[in-house]
Amino acid sequence: MTASQVRRARVIAVGRNAAWVVREGEREPVLAALRKTLARTVLAPGDMVAIQALDDDRVVIDGVEPRSFALIRRTGGGRTKTMAANVETMAIVVALTDPPPSLPMLDHLIAFAVQHEVEAALILTKADLAGTAAADRIAAIYAPLGVPVLVVQPKTGAGVDALQAYLTGRHALLVGNSGVGKSSIFRALGGTATVGDLSRFGRGRQTTTSARLFQTENGFLVDSPGIGEFILDPMPPAELPQLFVEMREPATRCRFDDCRHLHEPDCAVREAVAEGRIAASRYQSYRELATAPGLHSGRIF
Repeated sequence: MTASQVRRARVIAVGRNAAWVVREGEREPVLAALRKTLARTVLAPGDMVAIQALDDDRVVIDGVEPRSFALIRRTGGGRTKTMAANVETMAIVVALTDPPPSLPMLDHLIAFAVQHEVEAALILTKADLAGTAAADRIAAIYAPLGVPVLVVQPKTGAGVDALQAYLTGRHALLVGNSGVGKSSIFRALGGTATVGDLSRFGRGRQTTTSARLFQTENGFLVDSPGIGEFILDPMPPAELPQLFVEMREPATRCRFDDCRHLHEPDCAVREAVAEGRIAASRYQSYRELATAPGLHSGRIF
């Protein structure tokens, strides 16, 4: 093997012992098998790998580059699964109706993004069913926090160009409950529902039960399956308010340095809630996390 035979490539979908990858500078995916020396390696969409084309037209993955970030969720059996690697933006998709928006879920995901120092953006769907006032109410909560809010109707194309412009150059992950329109957004932006057949090396055809990725201009977008369960990294309870950015400044004016903003006297955070400077729904989401058992070992939501 010579250096000229080795190419960098981005993983777009994963099987048990193979992955679909796109070579740098190209658009079409190719199927690559893991070398036996990498048999225990767990890949994720977004990983950068080194690949080599063999004489028999097979492609093999020779190495995996270190990740800058990995988004991990907990499976139903309590195990962890890496959903995406090297992402810098979490694009959280929320339907305004059918299913109705869950603000606690949204707040928990934003807290997860803040903890991992990735940008959170909010994509609202089904405004045609719920009305623009519903979108305005949610935007009024999150836009002041520095969270970009975009309203998109993928079936009609409304808002798709603005979303495309926002995602240009970003390494992003679409996150959201089933039924909120993630796959429709993914397709409207240029992604496809399947990327090929993994039966030669892996588990069979890729479906929406597995995350998948497509290349955007100078970036990529990963479409994940339903949210499932995410974990905040273990932290002292006193650090949790830092994940709710609007609480940081008021917290400096609390009577007690270790105020948890629950029942303590002279709490400037609760005062800000009472005065409407912190949204009551955001504070309630904070309370749910702050009073949950086992915060020090990571909160599952």
